[in-house]
Amino acid sequence: MLEDRTAAASPASWPAAYPDGYAVVDVETTGLARDDRIVSAAVYQLDARGRVEDTWYTLVNPRRDPGPVWIHGLTSEVLASAPLFEDVAEEFARRLEGRVLVAHNAAFDWSMIAREYARARAEAPVRQRLCTIALSKELRLPLPNHKLESLAAHYGVVQRQAHHALDDARVLAEAFRPSLHLAAEAGLRLPLLACQPLTEWSDGPAAVRSATVGYQPDRRHGGGPASWRPSRRRPACPHPNPGRYEPGKQLIQGMRVAFSGDTSIDRELLEDRATEAGLHVATSLSRLTSLLVTNDPDAPTSKSVKARQFGTPVVDEAAFVQLLSHVVPADAASGARRPGTP
Repeated sequence: MLEDRTAAASPASWPAAYPDGYAVVDVETTGLARDDRIVSAAVYQLDARGRVEDTWYTLVNPRRDPGPVWIHGLTSEVLASAPLFEDVAEEFARRLEGRVLVAHNAAFDWSMIAREYARARAEAPVRQRLCTIALSKELRLPLPNHKLESLAAHYGVVQRQAHHALDDARVLAEAFRPSLHLAAEAGLRLPLLACQPLTEWSDGPAAVRSATVGYQPDRRHGGGPASWRPSRRRPACPHPNPGRYEPGKQLIQGMRVAFSGDTSIDRELLEDRATEAGLHVATSLSRLTSLLVTNDPDAPTSKSVKARQFGTPVVDEAAFVQLLSHVVPADAASGARRPGTP
C-alpha cells in the first residue's frame, strides 16, 4: 500500500540528476571500532523511483566474539557455521554495483563495508552513499529524533524485528521511498556523498571482550562467551585530559566526551566504544569537556546550551563514529598538548 500511495504522488517529471538505482543496506556488527566486524548484512535493491527489485541477506562469521548479542541476537553458536566475509564478498558486490548505497547513518555502514572489503583485498563497487538521516533533515520531516523507528513511524512502516539486518533494511527501504518522492516533488538535490574505498588494511590483535571495559558476562543467559551485556559502572579514565577536540583533527585518549539527545546507534554501545578507545565519557558538560556529540546542536538541552556558552566543539553522531576509528594514543600525543588545556 505504501508503494502505491507514493507512486500515485510521484512528480510528473522525475529529476534527471537523480540516480538510476539504490542499494538500501543494513549491517549488524560486533561493535563500532575499526577492528570490529560485520555479523550480518542485508540489501534491498531499488529502482530509480524506489521500487523494490530484489532482496538479499546473509549471516557472516566474524572469526571473533559476536559483541553486543543483546542488540543483534547473533551468538557465537549461530555464527559458527556462517560464511566468512570473503565468501560472500562477490555476491554482496553484485548487489551494490552501479547503485547509490542508502543507509540510516550511512557513514557507519559504509565504513564497516569498506573495511571488510579491504581485509578481503577487494573493493566494494560503491561510489556514492546517501544517509536517510541527512535526507530527513533536508526534507524537514517532523521527527522527534533520528532513530530509524521514528522515521518508520512517520510513514506508517511497521518494524517486525529491530536490529535484524533484513528487517531493518526492509523498514528503511519502505521509509526511503516516500522520502525520495518528496524530494523529487520539491526538486531537492539529494545529499549524496562520495565513498572512498580502502586500498590497504592491517588488523591488530582481535579485542577480547571479556577483558575490555564496558562488557561483562550476562549471567542471566549462562554467562558464556556468546552472551554479553553492557556494564554501566565505568572506572576512571586512565589518561589525562589533553584538552578540547580541534575540528579537523583526531580525538586523543583522555578527552572528555559528552552525549546529548537521541542517536541512531544504541547509546550504550556508543559510550562503551568511546570508553574502550580511551576516552572519558562524561555525564555532564563543563568547561573541561573536550567534545559534545549530538545530532541536534540547536536543541534547548542543558548540554547543548552549555556547549554554546563554553564554546565546546560539537560533532554529530556520524562524524563521531568516524573519529572513534582513529583515536590517538595518549603516549603519542603527550608533549604536543598540555593536559587540561581548554
